[in-house]
Amino acid sequence: MKKLHAIIVCLLLTAFAASTMAKKKQIPQMYMFGFSASFKDSLVFFTNVQEVKNVWYDTKDKFLLGRENYSSQLNNHLASEQALVNRTSIVIFDRKKKKVEKKFAKMKQQYTTKAKGKFDVRYLKDEDFRFQKVELNFDDEQAKVKKEKKKEKKKENKLESKTKKEKTKRQEKGQK
Repeated sequence: MKKLHAIIVCLLLTAFAASTMAKKKQIPQMYMFGFSASFKDSLVFFTNVQEVKNVWYDTKDKFLLGRENYSSQLNNHLASEQALVNRTSIVIFDRKKKKVEKKFAKMKQQYTTKAKGKFDVRYLKDEDFRFQKVELNFDDEQAKVKKEKKKEKKKENKLESKTKKEKTKRQEKGQK
């Protein structure tokens, strides 16, 4: 009975751990645009909505992986091409183009119409700047997951052998 109970607990723990792990996968395309601003001036940059192919996506949290690298691409472009440093850049993304275009229109309106001329809004053309695919390496993370699985398996085996020993001891006592 204890053995069965221990096995069920181990299985439940394993199932729970597997279900809470984020599932990272590469998807065919993602739509995104970039936005860059500075706290020191009123100059604001927007990129066009762009399609980026083969990006990494966290299906559980619905988040673009490596988004800080895409933001850095925009920051590096502005620093090298326009000598604008210390800017804050973000990337707005979605798997559906219409949703990104809606977010783009809302942000654009916020910095143009609603701001009533407080910002100098500039747009980067696609030929001037394009987001490049970011290569991510999950080998370290996968190795960590494998190690954890091995540890769990060792614990299960230890528990099974312990319960077997206890069972044989009880049987021996019953025979005596």
